[in-house]
Amino acid sequence: MSRVSVRTLERRTFLKYTFGTGALILGTHVDGWASDADKAAFHPSVYLGIESNGDVIVVAHRSEMGTGARSTLPMVVADFLEADWKRVRVEQAIGDEKYGSQNTDGSCSIRDFVDAMKAAGVTARLMLEQAAARQWGVPAAECAARNHEVAHAKSGRKAGFGELAPLAAKLTAPDKSALRFKPASEYRYINKNVPAAHQQDTINGKGLFGYDASMPGMLIASVEHSPVYGGKLASFDAAEAMKVAGVRAVIAIDRFKEPHNFQALGGVAVLADHTWAAMQGRRKLSVVWDAGVHASYDSDRYREQLIETAKKPGKVVAARGDVEAGLAGAAKTHEAIYTTPLLAHAPMEPPAAVAEFKDGKVVCHAATQNPQAVQETVAAAVGIDKKDVTCHVTLLGGGFGRKSKPDYVAEAAILSKKTGRPVKVVWTREDDVRHDFHHSTAAMYLRAGLDASGRPAAWLQRSVFPSINTTFGDTSGYGMEVEMGMGWNDLPYNIPNHRAENGQALHHLRIGWLRAVANVYHAFAIHSFVDELAHLAGKDPVEYSLGLLGPGRKIEVKPVGMKYWNHDQDQEKYPLDTARLRRVIETVAARSGWGRRAKGNGHGWGFAAHRSFLTYVAIATEVQVEGRAVRIPNMHICVDAGQTFHEDRVHSQMEGACVFGTSLAMLSEISVKEGKVVQSNFHNYRVARLTEAPAKVHVHLIRSDAPPAGIGEPGVPPVAPSIANAIFAATGQRIRDLPLRKGLA
Repeated sequence: MSRVSVRTLERRTFLKYTFGTGALILGTHVDGWASDADKAAFHPSVYLGIESNGDVIVVAHRSEMGTGARSTLPMVVADFLEADWKRVRVEQAIGDEKYGSQNTDGSCSIRDFVDAMKAAGVTARLMLEQAAARQWGVPAAECAARNHEVAHAKSGRKAGFGELAPLAAKLTAPDKSALRFKPASEYRYINKNVPAAHQQDTINGKGLFGYDASMPGMLIASVEHSPVYGGKLASFDAAEAMKVAGVRAVIAIDRFKEPHNFQALGGVAVLADHTWAAMQGRRKLSVVWDAGVHASYDSDRYREQLIETAKKPGKVVAARGDVEAGLAGAAKTHEAIYTTPLLAHAPMEPPAAVAEFKDGKVVCHAATQNPQAVQETVAAAVGIDKKDVTCHVTLLGGGFGRKSKPDYVAEAAILSKKTGRPVKVVWTREDDVRHDFHHSTAAMYLRAGLDASGRPAAWLQRSVFPSINTTFGDTSGYGMEVEMGMGWNDLPYNIPNHRAENGQALHHLRIGWLRAVANVYHAFAIHSFVDELAHLAGKDPVEYSLGLLGPGRKIEVKPVGMKYWNHDQDQEKYPLDTARLRRVIETVAARSGWGRRAKGNGHGWGFAAHRSFLTYVAIATEVQVEGRAVRIPNMHICVDAGQTFHEDRVHSQMEGACVFGTSLAMLSEISVKEGKVVQSNFHNYRVARLTEAPAKVHVHLIRSDAPPAGIGEPGVPPVAPSIANAIFAATGQRIRDLPLRKGLA
């Protein structure tokens, strides 16, 4: 069997791959969470229940936003249970700590829970086999589950799961040592491209998203926030707003208290019978703000401040050898500064939630990536215990990290408590872009001391950005070890003298994590710089990168003054393995025809490779440049994510990452003047249109026996440097600032 699977996606076939055949499992409904798995006749796990009629219920405790988490984890349960997939029903879990972490962030749903799902399926299967053995008076070892029934081959007897469920429920669960896990050769659903659990409901309009959620008697609320982060409400006049037909109330929401965490921003809410009235009433508000200390923030001036900080020594976060001596003794030195702008998440569905405060408890329905954070945030907002907050999770029309921050759910709960009625808060696209938890802007300085062959003997790097940790009250101005561990203090190259530093930067907006997080700017700088060094040395960038990596080896990262984050995973299990990075580089070069492609005269290929979220990705990108217009005919992406469990979703996530990454590389930027975000909608916060996205995306998947790693995010970081490097190959123009369109001559 080939170790690499390949799929090419053309624009015209996008809808075919996205909306294929009908789903075989039922989606959840926003109303009427019934905990069917808990009440089933046989309930061997919090994730699994089997009814006496044979129906299998699998609980999806992670949120679904196109990643396939609602499908893949239940599919693993069904496969190891030996269930009939057509008789499996997936229930979306409410927020509850019994399920473990429900934060669908960090590309860790499969990595952290696939073993639990395997165990749930195998445990239930073994207990059903034991129940059948007792019923028939035969050894359990002679009974085998298959396709929703247990059979005894010697006697020819069979019994369905439903018949055996009440008997199995009386048995003691087996010890973990007794569990038998079947080999991959016997998988029935895993990596068989089973359609997504919610797919058919999405196609026929029955899928329920945050904007679809409703509660009887609810009001719709649209909230006016301070245009400057941290601004205070001075006064407002609601007279004209109240004249709009359907408007029922205008209510002030208190400003957040430091640290802001996920609190409601504060502002003035217009509540109405329907969305149109709420939004029209909001337009007629007269509001006066005390802008506060951030009113002088200008993103262009701030960028220059970051650059100046990056030029100066910072806090050492990784070091080996003697960088100063290596630079001093170098035959030649090369330095560069790279910058990236603030970014917005801009999911297709802006934030939305409905909540009802009643009798000291809150019930809410929300498009959220983290219902447990909803419980904590809402409880704090209305002064109750988090156990008295019930959060139902809808489908998410995109998330990218924004919807794990439930400030909008807190707004709904606060307004419900104030009005005594259920309240649905809906954010507009303008709200979403201007009041996001923006992805951080950054400046990075890199300097290399080169030997006579052009190979770096010394490497110095500094990164400066306002940290995500400002969300939680850190005022130090330095990044977290989490951010340093995202492509900065874990440089994989075989360079004898290396030092990574981090400079101070204060925040002036809410800063949050966005798909791939700090890897976005760190990968852009490092892999652009490597390409520069390759051209200075007169060498092919792929060959030069492989030379920097050196022979395949496992690197134990030892940062200075902090531990290496490694996504909180043991480095023995998830080492930084340069052999795997070499393999994706060599594969993407071979599959893209790298080295056989003509370059120059407006046509070029660029390359980058990066490890993030424990996954190894290499990208080769073709560009055609005419003036300031850039076309991307082909993008090849090779990924080694260890063991995978739904290859179709892996391909889809890599395809999506290429489009998402292209937007960040070429077009997207948040700018701020006088403390106010300039952009408001997709006309000036640009994302890639069809003609701007890669025309063809070729996904090359390395099949591996390594432990499962991330899927949703690691495809993004190498995109920007691969495009920038391709533009250089095509035109000779080196662009070191994102978005790249601004630097095109």
